[in-house]
Amino acid sequence: MSENEIVVSRRKAVTLPLAGIGAAMVGAALLDTTPVASAATVTDDLLPANATKLKALTAALAAAPRNRNYTTVPQIVTEPSQWDAAALKLVLSYDGGPKQVWDNSALDSPWLNLMRNALNSQIWAWKHPNFLAVSATHGSAHFALYDNYIWSKYLTEFTGGKYKKNIWIEVPPAANANPADFQSASGPFSGEANSITVLQRRGVVFCGCHYAIWELSGHFIKKGINPDKKSHQQLAAELTDHLIPGVVLTPGIVGTIAELELAGFQYVK
Repeated sequence: MSENEIVVSRRKAVTLPLAGIGAAMVGAALLDTTPVASAATVTDDLLPANATKLKALTAALAAAPRNRNYTTVPQIVTEPSQWDAAALKLVLSYDGGPKQVWDNSALDSPWLNLMRNALNSQIWAWKHPNFLAVSATHGSAHFALYDNYIWSKYLTEFTGGKYKKNIWIEVPPAANANPADFQSASGPFSGEANSITVLQRRGVVFCGCHYAIWELSGHFIKKGINPDKKSHQQLAAELTDHLIPGVVLTPGIVGTIAELELAGFQYVK
């Protein structure tokens, strides 16, 4: 069998439809080499115009259900209804690429900047418009995945007043600059636009961690930051219900990293 015949055979072997993703995301699980020729190929949503697989994933994730109406959650989740199973399956099934999973655990670190740099080099230097970056978020970095209700009620006091609100989800002016000028030092692809919200517009998926939620709620209780006198199970549920839009809740991110690696994601610490 020739090399060309082997390639064709491999492609045919992986063309079974993936439920819920659609035809745009069906095909060989090979590295995408669709070229991005210039800044003009970037659209207003900050995704490369020819990133068809990434656009399909982004749309599917936006439509995927999230349960944010818990009253209690257990220490160890055991059923898919206790995390964002449908959304997580979409991420694990993504057949574009390359794919990276970033182990992000420190809030006061350049984690957003590093993912932005990876996007820029993959899209413009390596010509991979369908490159997918996933943030495996835990530790103090997980604080950035809670809305300002949780910050006002718990996290501002917990952090000693260092931060009054979730500044990591704010949209800086640079994000609204002309996306056609991808070389601008104050544009949406520059360090001036480091923001979870902006990176989500660029296709980055932020995964949350059930165990990070459980452990943080326990810390709140031990420190007496529990104005409603909630039980551990109730407080963890409240934190879960106030994750920011777009987050994909996992049953535990460290364990889920292994699943992502099995699905072809390259681990970055």
